[in-house]
Amino acid sequence: MLAAPWVCRSCMVSLRRVGRAQFIRRFSTESAPNLPPALLERARKLTVEHDQLTAGLENDFDPKKAKRMGEISRVASALKEFEKAKAALGELHGLLESDDAEMRELAKDDLAATNAQLAESSHNLSVALTPKHPFADMPCLLEIVPGPGGTEGRYFADSLFHMYKTYCANKGYRARVVKYEASDSDGSTGSEGEIPLQEAVLEVQEQGAYDVFRGEAGMHRVQRVPATEKSGRTHTSAVAVWVLPSFPESDVTDFEADWDKPESDFYIDPGEVKSEKMRAGGAGGQHVNKTESAVRLTHIPTGIAVSIQESRSQQRNREIAWRLLRSRIAQKRREEREEAARQLRNSVLASSQITRGDKIRTYQFQQDRCTDHRSGANVHNLPDVLRGGETLGKVMESVQTWLVNKDIQGLIADEEAAAVVEKKRK
Repeated sequence: MLAAPWVCRSCMVSLRRVGRAQFIRRFSTESAPNLPPALLERARKLTVEHDQLTAGLENDFDPKKAKRMGEISRVASALKEFEKAKAALGELHGLLESDDAEMRELAKDDLAATNAQLAESSHNLSVALTPKHPFADMPCLLEIVPGPGGTEGRYFADSLFHMYKTYCANKGYRARVVKYEASDSDGSTGSEGEIPLQEAVLEVQEQGAYDVFRGEAGMHRVQRVPATEKSGRTHTSAVAVWVLPSFPESDVTDFEADWDKPESDFYIDPGEVKSEKMRAGGAGGQHVNKTESAVRLTHIPTGIAVSIQESRSQQRNREIAWRLLRSRIAQKRREEREEAARQLRNSVLASSQITRGDKIRTYQFQQDRCTDHRSGANVHNLPDVLRGGETLGKVMESVQTWLVNKDIQGLIADEEAAAVVEKKRK
């Protein structure tokens, strides 16, 4: 480990006099939390591998080795910062045992900041060790479907659809409406001017969009007074949001090249899919109910079905339906693997797993409040949230932090479980 640099007593006194007014710290002799031994051991192994790859690439460049080195370089850098902070803390604890009262006081002044630095570097190392989500670099599909709450739920589904669409526009994300289907109604609108939405699918076409929006999956609850409510009672409704990896149309990622390989999450045996042609329904002029352009695909083993009638071209509808079906199947397979892993390690994380039945967020109109029940974020200015503004961004960022911390806990549980199994073998 790296030792803290030696500083003479007179220099420390000078620094103390200059910085006393600038830095106000609370005294604490407690050490910052350290990484679990299993996680630290993994970091050291990866750092050794990184150093070996670096040395080897100096003499003989290999693309695969260079890619691997890049993947684990964050771990090596984070471990270096962690051990540097740990060594500095050890040096300060040594100074606390000094016979010199002035040196002890100087050490106490720096102890809180060094503890904070160690805690931060420990967290950064944990993040670096956490494997990236397999769909993190992909575009995504946001599926929005009304849940319990009747017509009011359909109105709020329309609000969420426009919220995400506007958020993408504000962030400069390319987005495309894949499906926007309104339910039959008498032309009435919600309290915010919404139409009753049956189902909507928004594709965010940017690479990495799945990682940005994956925390939005779940049940979104709304509490407000409907426009038709005469007595002023607050109604509670819910809307389901699915976040799926989007299978790209252009040849820009490795995922498209793998969709026809049986080992790919996106692979579907065409023999297991029932294909049906239908006449399009809804509003649309002469085209509706006269041509069989609508397509329904049903994956027989899972029962997952997709219906598309957005285009007048049956071929185009079929292509969109296949992409959506592949995305749903890939997500289902991913969820099944995660569930199996949780059962194997018997982690306490199982209680916080997001399922489609959970209410992850509440939009309370009377209190002008939006609350995320996972991260604990509680913000006001609900109109800005529904406009896809900065307030929504703050909520989404809080969920990103929550997801990272959950992934870290899962990684620690996996490493500790593996260490126990290895110990039993010995």
